Amino acid sequence: MDTRAPHPRRRVPPVEPVLFAVTSAAVAAGFLARPLWVAGAAVGLVAATAWVAGSLRRREPGVDVIAVLALVGSLAVDEPLAGAVIAWMLASGRLLEQRAQARARRELSLLVARAPRTARRRTGGDPAGGDPDRGVTFVEVPVGEVVRGDVLLVGPGEVVPVDGHTVSVATLDESALTGESLQVDHVAGDEVRSGAVNAASPFELVASTAAADSTYARIVRLVEQAQASSAPFVRAADRVAVAFVPLTLALAGAAWALSGDPVRAVAVLVVATPCPLLLAAPIAVISGLSQAARRGVVVKGGGALERLAAGRVLLLDKTGTLTRGRPTVRDVVLADPPTPDAPDAATLLRLAASLDQVSPHVLADAVVSAGRGRGLALALPSDVAERHGSGIEGDVDGLRVRVGKASWVVGAPGSPDEPAWARRVRRRSALDGTTAVLVGVAGVPAGALLLEDPMRPDAPRTIRALRRAGFERVVLVTGDREDVAQSVGRVVGVDAVHAETDPQGKLDVVREEGRHGLTVMVGDGVNDAPALAAAGVGVALAARGATASSETADVVLTVDRVDRLAEAVGIARRARRIAFQAVGVGMGLSLVAMGLAAAGLLAPTAGALLQEVVDVLAIGVALRAVLPARRRGAARLTAADVELMTGFHAEHDAVRGIVEEVRTVADRVAPGGADRLDEVQALLRRLETELLPHELGEEERLYPVVARVLGGDDPIGAMSRTHAEISHQVWRLRRMLEPGEAPDPVEVQRLLYGLYAVLRLHDVQEEEGMFSLIPVQ
Repeated sequence: MDTRAPHPRRRVPPVEPVLFAVTSAAVAAGFLARPLWVAGAAVGLVAATAWVAGSLRRREPGVDVIAVLALVGSLAVDEPLAGAVIAWMLASGRLLEQRAQARARRELSLLVARAPRTARRRTGGDPAGGDPDRGVTFVEVPVGEVVRGDVLLVGPGEVVPVDGHTVSVATLDESALTGESLQVDHVAGDEVRSGAVNAASPFELVASTAAADSTYARIVRLVEQAQASSAPFVRAADRVAVAFVPLTLALAGAAWALSGDPVRAVAVLVVATPCPLLLAAPIAVISGLSQAARRGVVVKGGGALERLAAGRVLLLDKTGTLTRGRPTVRDVVLADPPTPDAPDAATLLRLAASLDQVSPHVLADAVVSAGRGRGLALALPSDVAERHGSGIEGDVDGLRVRVGKASWVVGAPGSPDEPAWARRVRRRSALDGTTAVLVGVAGVPAGALLLEDPMRPDAPRTIRALRRAGFERVVLVTGDREDVAQSVGRVVGVDAVHAETDPQGKLDVVREEGRHGLTVMVGDGVNDAPALAAAGVGVALAARGATASSETADVVLTVDRVDRLAEAVGIARRARRIAFQAVGVGMGLSLVAMGLAAAGLLAPTAGALLQEVVDVLAIGVALRAVLPARRRGAARLTAADVELMTGFHAEHDAVRGIVEEVRTVADRVAPGGADRLDEVQALLRRLETELLPHELGEEERLYPVVARVLGGDDPIGAMSRTHAEISHQVWRLRRMLEPGEAPDPVEVQRLLYGLYAVLRLHDVQEEEGMFSLIPVQ
């Protein structure tokens, strides 16, 4: 981003309005003084000749030569009114093009224009004296001088200048980055991105990047690239317009030769100006670019937009694309049988999270976030030692805690030292595609944390939407394990899975899939950059960085939502369709008019007026692309709806722990026999007092809102029936455990496994079909 203040530049007034005013006055005044028509035609001839000369210097198609010939011909055959109308037509066409393109580029230009150029940096302070705020001042500096670690002040209404972490609470308008109008609340320590607007009180920000590397600077660079290129369809339109010149000259010459009347030739030239090709196609394409930018999708030029519309084979990376890209703690499993001093699940997580605060491992952040997210008070560890490739250990609250691989905590898999519960954890981890982190406390294996990279709730729905948009083949390409990749592929519904592929392997898959049609590759990491560059269209998810992938991609999603890709494809196809419609309507009518003129049925003056109507009609058709497409559906979410859904989503996340507890108890009940039924009783109490009330609240308050928004015939029927099945299974469990009954542990285990399967299915149903409707935060 250029952080220097722009030099003052004398604004040159656009020539189009002046030319339009002069030619309009000439047409009107010529009825009083005929020479003014001649003057108006002469002005148009000078302008058209200048446009032709400029096109030739740029080695671009000079189709305005037809207008030059028409003006010369109208003056030569003493049709000054026709010449004046032609000049007015050319001026009005240029004016319409200027105004239409300016409107279409507005969303793109606003991104560049609002880029912050200065920042207020904190200086002074006396931390050593016990008062860090003493002597603090804020100095305004060019944003290019901000470096990582600087503390900045962002005032109300100001644009966040660089990426960073908040020092205090903040409320931001992130619509320029996400396309969502709802304000987003951030707590201290949250990551915020440049380009957002402070919608509340001033707050301080610790810069995490330099200005040139921040989110908004990358978006500005991408937008500037998008404005610099034209679409293949626009260039093809130019070539068609050039081919139109000899056709016009041949028809005009034939009309003159056969009739002996040069006026017919002039009439043909007058109605032959290919303005629908020259004006309508660029307007439609630029409109598509601006619509995509409004939804948080930067398309690097018209060529990328057109290729995106023509895509037939979709290739997707898994991590960060179909999944969140951030591991989370799914469940806490305790050692079985527990020792007398064994910690419970909350304590085990607190100890592990406290130790992981000082670990650089990629999974440590997930453990720490899980602890903080559950409101656990983390302690600062001491005497910490990291064992490379194995894990970390240290003292927490006087206990020696070890967190790491199973082989380091409980012994090698399959060895006699491996406890039975650890073997069950290992099998469950392999089956579910999770990662198991073992925890030891005071020299004794105490349990395990199961971590997963959760799938994006909107991923299956997005894949279906992309198939409806025209993609004939969907392929998953990932470096992850075969079993995990196949599991994700089955859930989202892909046609083929390529697992355990390195960057070269992804490149080979892209080239191989190119046999089936134009390829669109979606990825978010540096390792995806070669495949993105090789694909027909590379799409990068750059909301969290990955500069290499966004630099090589043709399309960049600046929001962390893969469903925006489906919207971008729809926008691209709509823009291309409208461009074809505008050109077809305009050129079709022009050809009909040329035939009438050649037959002597259309005089030059009438032909000029008719051509003006055709041009306005073609541009009007193209301007439909500026307007957003009408969305299908019964209704949109109101602010109250979003608040209700967000609250239930938080409850939904909270009861996930009960869902995983069902699986944990099911794993333990049968081997332990009747003495494990107390754990089942405790689980039943949680199901009846926490889970079922949540499900009932959804049924009564949330489902009616979702049904109204989704529309259609019973859109939440499947989820409602799953609610009924969950209630039925909990009722059966209650009957099994009634006093006086002697439940078979194997039967109880079978029922719990069935209940777990229904709960997991219900979780997917609600995340994909309901909570994915919540606007991005």
